Amino acid sequence: MLKVVKFGGSSMADAGQYRKIRDIILDDPARQVVVVSAAGKRFSDDHKITDLLYLCHAHSQYGVDCNRVFDMIKSRYQEIRADLGITVEIDDELDALKRRLDKKAISQDELASRGEYFSAKLMAAYLGFKFVDSADWVFFKMDGTVDKEKSYAALKELAAGESVVIPGFYGKMPDGNIKTFTRGGSDITGALAAAALDADIYENWTDVSGILMADPRIVENPETIPEVTYDELRELSYSGAQVLHEGTIFPVREKSIPLNIRNTNAPADAGTMIKEGFDTPVNPDRFITGITGKKNFSIISISKRGLSNEVGTLRKILTVLERHNISVDYVPNGIDNVSVVLETDALTPNLYDVLQEIQAEVNPDTVDVHDQIAVVAAVGRHMAGRPGISGKLFAALGEAGINIRMINQGPDELNIIFGVSNDDFAQAIRVLYNSFAK
Repeated sequence: MLKVVKFGGSSMADAGQYRKIRDIILDDPARQVVVVSAAGKRFSDDHKITDLLYLCHAHSQYGVDCNRVFDMIKSRYQEIRADLGITVEIDDELDALKRRLDKKAISQDELASRGEYFSAKLMAAYLGFKFVDSADWVFFKMDGTVDKEKSYAALKELAAGESVVIPGFYGKMPDGNIKTFTRGGSDITGALAAAALDADIYENWTDVSGILMADPRIVENPETIPEVTYDELRELSYSGAQVLHEGTIFPVREKSIPLNIRNTNAPADAGTMIKEGFDTPVNPDRFITGITGKKNFSIISISKRGLSNEVGTLRKILTVLERHNISVDYVPNGIDNVSVVLETDALTPNLYDVLQEIQAEVNPDTVDVHDQIAVVAAVGRHMAGRPGISGKLFAALGEAGINIRMINQGPDELNIIFGVSNDDFAQAIRVLYNSFAK
């Protein structure tokens, strides 16, 4: 049994969190590969190390002194080292890093990656594990994508028969320069490590006990989802749930490796298990897995008598939007009308050009734009083949006085998407959660 475990920034915030991680690692000898993030916030007004590193680079580029900010970074890691009573040498490397920063001789990506680098150095020394630099095995191609074959082979060699600690978030370009993933990219590093080593489980440790059925800022104390499929997770993430970096899913899914989201501060909690499928449901009577959504969408509604008989109308509309680099989220339609749902921020700068071009391309009878739309998604693999689900959802919303502006459902019946006013967004989620998810 091999488990690759990744710990996020909140789990790496201070020496106390390091001790929790050590206990988690010692509790299960299968946890042999540890991927870590840079130190996160210790309290609400604290700073994430990665944010401070980006700030240092900005100061440097504009000739602003960053000594105070860099000293905060340096002292943070020195404090962790002192509190843990370990003797790993990082001072010379930190000083060398500062000299390169002063000379503007370091890229933003490389500087930002040092948070994970020093976290991993300290954690490796604390656990007595081997430190494996991600620059030695996460290899990017020139187009910025990961060369999986080369990367996987390199990590297999570096980690063979060893217990290792790996910094997340970065790798190396063909020219030798450091490149980072987008923010949250340590999740990707962990997933790549799990796939490279054919792990039995990839555990992603954070500060919540798994994926919640609804946003806790909207629903008070929502339940944790015990099991979710990769397809459901994809739907939840796309529809607005802040779950994992989207690049995390693909490496482990390709290898059919289960992904378990756990809580560093509550290690006894089972968290959420993510797999391709499950033999038996935890709660067969619950047809909704999770409820999520996003605000601030616009709907462009195009009506034309005989539209359903015209070939290529939808293509023309989508081509107009493509020319303006606007992504379409949903396309509900009727017999003589079609609508496109897209983010308002993307549409607004191009609104009049888009409407003029749609008028010229399609010659519609009417074109209307509806703003202040929120999209809500009810996701669940148990909705498929069960008649009356949509009716139950819409009846509950109707009883709460919530007007539905748009409906969209895929043929796989994995989700039901509907649009409501921005003002009704939070209430819609609460109604669905209280009616069907508890």
